[in-house]
Amino acid sequence: MATLRLFAGAREAAGTGRDTFDCPTVGGVLDEACVRYGEGFAAVVASSKVWRNGEPAERDDRLAAGDEVAVLPPVSGGA
Repeated sequence: MATLRLFAGAREAAGTGRDTFDCPTVGGVLDEACVRYGEGFAAVVASSKVWRNGEPAERDDRLAAGDEVAVLPPVSGGA
């Protein structure tokens, strides 16, 4: 099982900051999360950076038990 960690807008769209998925790839986790959390979440993921175990990830990156996939949406703000 891989842990999906969600931040900022991704967390808001999903209604949670963490979940687990039993998928072989990063893309599989993202696809399953989009089904689970809906179109609003899918829109956030489309513009987000995705990391696996603290490193930039590609959709076809393989996952092992205990891996962590993080979704980091773009952040805006400032003064």
